[in-house]
Amino acid sequence: MCACNINAEKSPILEQSKKEITEVLETPIDILEPSLDSLKLKLNFIPKGNYTSIKSKIENDKSYFKSLYETNPEKAIDSASQYLYSKLLNDIVPHWYGTGWDFNGHTNIPNQGEIACGYFVSTTLKHFGFNLNRYKMAQQAGLIEARMLQSNSQLKIFRNVTFEDLKTKVNSVYDDGIYFVGLDNHVGYVIGKDEVLYFLHSSYCDDKVVFELAETSPCFSSNIYVFAEISTNKKLIKSWIFDERLSVPSN
Repeated sequence: MCACNINAEKSPILEQSKKEITEVLETPIDILEPSLDSLKLKLNFIPKGNYTSIKSKIENDKSYFKSLYETNPEKAIDSASQYLYSKLLNDIVPHWYGTGWDFNGHTNIPNQGEIACGYFVSTTLKHFGFNLNRYKMAQQAGLIEARMLQSNSQLKIFRNVTFEDLKTKVNSVYDDGIYFVGLDNHVGYVIGKDEVLYFLHSSYCDDKVVFELAETSPCFSSNIYVFAEISTNKKLIKSWIFDERLSVPSN
């Protein structure tokens, strides 16, 4: 397992990101469940800044991690992992909250048009700067999408489990972080925080992009759960730093 400590050694870019986030945190924010507290979660649920500028800044920041990797690869990966967790959840995703769901939705602009669950994942990853075809990724089954992010041997697959059993198993193998999850007929992100699982997805149950407790999400019920690491995935983080292509697996 590749573990990432969100409180690991600081980088100047990450510290600036956290400072910006702190300035806009408000409590509580009602995304779907009023009990979700942005301060407790240390997440920003409010869109801030210009979306195009955010994407450009993330792309420009890659040069910092590339330079750092040349002298200290381990620190570069750890810092970039923290950066991904912070920027994806606090800068990219907030602009998408409330965007309408549609089975065929594939908008490239948050809150304009609709977006299906697979396109929500592939588009937000693309906008964070991963080198992938968001159409091809979104059109795959959940298992194949997971294999685009992590090798088949490293995926965690759970079948026919209760939520309590799933939570116990997930917390036994994963640390806090962002994970891709593929369900029977749905995909999204699972956010693990202090052994609580949250589900971030374009919801066909609520017809919009939401962040909610996985335990009470009607869309989270499934016979199978396929997990791939994102923020804790060193190989994936390196592929982001060096703009390596993420392709649909050939077999």
